[in-house]
Amino acid sequence: MSHPVGRGKSARTRPFQGFRDWFNARVGRPTVWYYWIVGTTIALTMIGRMTVLSASTAETISKGEDPYDLFIKESAFAVGGLMLMFVLSCVSQALWRKLAPFLMLLAMALLVLVFTPLGVNVNGNLNWVNLAGIQFQPSEAAKLALAVWMGAVLAAKGRLVRDFVHVVLPVGVGAGIILVLILLGHDVGTAVIVGIMVLAGLTFAGVRAWTLGVAVAAAAIVALVANISSDNRTGRFASWLGDCSVAGSCDQYLNGVYALASGGWFGVGLGQSRQKWNWIPEAHNDFIFAIIGEEFGLMGTIVIVALYAVLAYAIFRVINTRNDTFARVTCGMILTWIIGQAVVNISVVVGLLPVIGVPLPLISYGGTALIMVLAAIGVVLSFSRTEPSGTQRRGARGRSTLRTGSTPARTTAESTKKSQ
Repeated sequence: MSHPVGRGKSARTRPFQGFRDWFNARVGRPTVWYYWIVGTTIALTMIGRMTVLSASTAETISKGEDPYDLFIKESAFAVGGLMLMFVLSCVSQALWRKLAPFLMLLAMALLVLVFTPLGVNVNGNLNWVNLAGIQFQPSEAAKLALAVWMGAVLAAKGRLVRDFVHVVLPVGVGAGIILVLILLGHDVGTAVIVGIMVLAGLTFAGVRAWTLGVAVAAAAIVALVANISSDNRTGRFASWLGDCSVAGSCDQYLNGVYALASGGWFGVGLGQSRQKWNWIPEAHNDFIFAIIGEEFGLMGTIVIVALYAVLAYAIFRVINTRNDTFARVTCGMILTWIIGQAVVNISVVVGLLPVIGVPLPLISYGGTALIMVLAAIGVVLSFSRTEPSGTQRRGARGRSTLRTGSTPARTTAESTKKSQ
């Protein structure tokens, strides 16, 4: 007895196909930019874990510690972050709007915990919290909360964003509280990134140019005061300008440049870096781009920059396809966060900016930073889906009702008039 070709195969795959169709109908079907974002994110994350393994082993071996300890921890964070990214990509836009104020309040509460006995000082920055043995950085979570909250508030304001008062209240106040709490912990690098995010959010919302100018001037004044009020930051700025009179003040810059120069076109090979052997402080963190340049050469650094460029373009396309202030502001701030921080980090390594202590997104070592960046990308992915079929059907039914609601009444009235 003969059977139709492929009948058994289609029968086996039909249950999975049915679930996928049902799921896409509920949360929306992924667009092409969804897959571009996922692909570049996974590529950068995998490259980052490989480079962290190479850069961290030298330091841990010199200390007599397990050379794979940091790599194993970071790999666990990467797996957890990727799982969180895919979960958040299924959250609806309406739910993000509802969650926005609660996320903002939670971010503020976590930042306040830094100044309690739960706070942990790391390298002079009071920006960590230890809860039940779990240590994390609240300022990283505040970036995502601020992006979602500002998107929801500015979308609700509508055309009122053209009014200065409606920009200051509550956006200016809320963002100001976040920035003040971060600056009180002496984390100027994170404050700079958050400030750039706020300016980008106001730009994407369409505020007036003079309002944006006031915000830029205020940010410049705060940055100047923060710089001159700290001898450490003043010394970093002086060493960036070429003043190496203090012993060791220029070592990080110079060794970073040596690493990039010794890499040549194609690098010295994976794991063969010489500068990572305690010549570059924080080689697996803030200066990991120098290790990439040394081990993979100029071509390796170009690949990293190209991946960030593809990620930026894909997120920008999501912003363009969603003609919606909430999506535009939220995704625009996340885009500025990730790409802006990458630009700042790379500029520091090559000597274009003074050291301000920000990691390279998705690549540098750091569990909180990695998880929160992946979570932020998950939020962008939730906007890169089409509208759910149920929403479209409800919208179509509503439009049909609006179109037909007046027609029967008008027809009945005309018929009555004719009969009379």
